[in-house]
Amino acid sequence: MTADGPRINPSILAADFVNMQSELARIAGADFVHVDVMDNHFVPNLTFGPQMVGRIQETSPVPLDVHLMISDPDRWAPGYAELGAASVTFHLEAAAEPVALARRLRQIGARAGVAVKPATPVEGLFDVLDEFDQILVMTVEPGFGGQSFMADQMPKLARLHDEARRRGSQVWLQVDGGIGETTIAQAAEAGADTFVAGSAVFGADDPDAAIAALRSRAGRHHRH
Repeated sequence: MTADGPRINPSILAADFVNMQSELARIAGADFVHVDVMDNHFVPNLTFGPQMVGRIQETSPVPLDVHLMISDPDRWAPGYAELGAASVTFHLEAAAEPVALARRLRQIGARAGVAVKPATPVEGLFDVLDEFDQILVMTVEPGFGGQSFMADQMPKLARLHDEARRRGSQVWLQVDGGIGETTIAQAAEAGADTFVAGSAVFGADDPDAAIAALRSRAGRHHRH
């Protein structure tokens, strides 16, 4: 696992669900596996819940980066940390007490992440950056895989990166949505260090080679 980025977290939304164990084995070179939990309420799609995530946790060769696109994460997110997920990210728009929830996740032993949808400003997070281990700037509207990358999110990401640097924060900056060979360079230039890629990895003949290529490309474009 890369300590300081760039980190590549393949999204299992792009994997073959019927052959999950063999699909996970194909991404042993990844830093984390990105697991999208959707409740058909916060987003208009339904994926899987704790039981499936628990099985992925048991079979994955790399740690789990769980992204909760669900309502009421204050109630449900700690359960995913208790399953052993290395990182649990909830949506700022859905949480009643985001800082208290992040502290609870850390207390259980997970990295605490907070995600923002494209229309959500990040300035409200500036004063509480140290409460989080990761901030996820969505580069698509959450809910479905395979959407096009939203380049208009890059200024927001750059503001977040520069503020984190100014404050000496170690928070990881993650992007999720439409990440591939070209867009990963744009996201890295704006300050991302952790990248969720779906079809760019699982759609490749050799997913581990795709991971290495994405990591290398992001590294060459890293914002300082």
